[in-house]
Amino acid sequence: MSRMLLLFSHGLTAIQQEDAQKSLRVDTFIPLPDELKEQWANIPADIKDISRHIEPMKQFVTTHARQGDIVLIQGDFGATYSMVKFAFDQGYKPVYATTKRESTEVLNEGKLIKTSVFEHVMFRMYEES
Repeated sequence: MSRMLLLFSHGLTAIQQEDAQKSLRVDTFIPLPDELKEQWANIPADIKDISRHIEPMKQFVTTHARQGDIVLIQGDFGATYSMVKFAFDQGYKPVYATTKRESTEVLNEGKLIKTSVFEHVMFRMYEES
């Protein structure tokens, strides 16, 4: 069995937990603490170098992960890229969740209202280049 660190801004759904347990043989989930989760969800859009901003996430992963653990990484594209590279360099297995989106559009009093529902499909390993 393995552990999964959750490096993203929300919790797993029950379906995602079941899938991780079945397909990835995960028995323990390790979420970011609320403070880091908030920081991960709010990577500043107006700075060029985010390395200092994501350093606490690297420290969290280093402190809590063991070689071969799975790290679910989703968020800001640059931060995600950096953390995926970091995970590979440290011997962790970075993954992301794939979803299927179903959208509906309703015209209501001249306004178009679009609703999207996302459904978990699977976890996919990032590819190391």
